[in-house]
This record gives sequence, C-alpha cells and structure tokens, in this order.
Amino acid sequence: MFTGLIQALGTMEPLGGDSWQITCVSQSGEVIMQDLAYGDSVAVDGVCLTVEKVLKAGFIATASPETLRRTTLGGEQTQQRYVNLEASLKVGSKVGGHFVMGHVDGIGRLLVAEQTASSWEMSFIASEAIARYIVPKGSIAVNGISLTVAAYEPESQFKVAVIPLTYVETNLRYLVPGSLVNLEGDILGKYVEKFLYSGNPNTTAPDDNSIDGITPAFLTEHGYL
Repeated sequence: MFTGLIQALGTMEPLGGDSWQITCVSQSGEVIMQDLAYGDSVAVDGVCLTVEKVLKAGFIATASPETLRRTTLGGEQTQQRYVNLEASLKVGSKVGGHFVMGHVDGIGRLLVAEQTASSWEMSFIASEAIARYIVPKGSIAVNGISLTVAAYEPESQFKVAVIPLTYVETNLRYLVPGSLVNLEGDILGKYVEKFLYSGNPNTTAPDDNSIDGITPAFLTEHGYL
C-alpha cells in the first residue's frame, strides 16, 4: 500500500525478459534506498513492483507481460523519461495523500496542461471503466501521484489542480498533450460499489460501462443516505 506522495524520480531500463532495472536519479533517492530490502514493494509510476535485487542506486524488479500490457511501463515513452517512485507505506507513517494500492486500473491521456497564478491545471481523459470511480473533490492516482479531482466533465474527462511542488518534484512536468499516464481509482469507491451489489439477489452487478443501478433510492435502502 502507498500514499501517492512521490519520494524520488527514477529511470527504467529493460534487462531482457521481464526484468527491469530502476535507478534513482534525483537527490531524494536516498529516501527510497535507505532501508530498501529484497521483497519490498515500490510503486513505479503507480505500479507496485517487488524488489528482487538491491543495487547501489536502485533495484531490479520483474514486470510481467500483463503488467506491461495494462500500464505505461512497457511503452517506449517510459524508457525515455523519468518515472515516479514511492516506497510502500510503513505502519505508523503519515498518510498525506490517500490509500493507493499500486494496482493500476487503466491508462489515461493528458489533454491539456495550463499554468495558472498558483498552480498547474491538467486535464485528462480516462476510459469509462475508470471514470466510474472519479468524483469531484475525490482522489485519484495519476502515475502514482495522489491528486484531488477538481472537476469531472462529460465523456470521461477530469481536471486536477497541481501545486508547484508536486509539479516540479514528479514527472508531471515532462508530460505533453497526448502523453499516456497510469490511473488508479480510489479503493474506497470500489468497495462501496462491491458492497452495494453483493448480497442483493435482485440486483445485477454493473458491467464496465454502467452504474445505472446505483440510485439515490438504492443508496437510501441500503443505509448509505
């Protein structure tokens, strides 16, 4: 489990097969490396990978074909730019972002990034399977970064406001319109959806493109309103 607060930037280099070498390249990389051990989990652009070998300034991990297919890690753009790194959450640590599992739901795409007086406003588009968990003022992980949804628009578009610190310290600053990103919806929304549709024999669980069954009347009946 992670919090979505990025600790360092790194690069990914394929070693052949499913093995990858992740190298910390930012000065804050010592936060990742200080007690990194075999078997630890590290979020790489929001994807949970297991450390198989610790190196001087990084580690080696395996990214399965399924992981590479469902995320941006297998794309050429990942090998040509920085990736966000976060070590797993330790018991007793502060949770400054939100609970991020490292299980990417799908790939999104940057539409536009605009600088304002106090932040960067970035708009993305997501598939409907991911959009079902996006709500205004809710949380979403973009390349492993915990962000608050500023607005949700039709056709599965959403906007986030990124403070200068987050923009400078993560790989968001390297994105251009059309760049692909890993998206993970809030785990709380997924559990609520599961609980709503389990235990009710008269309700059919939604498919990836429909949440029509969740209505105010249904929420009231089950004690959510």
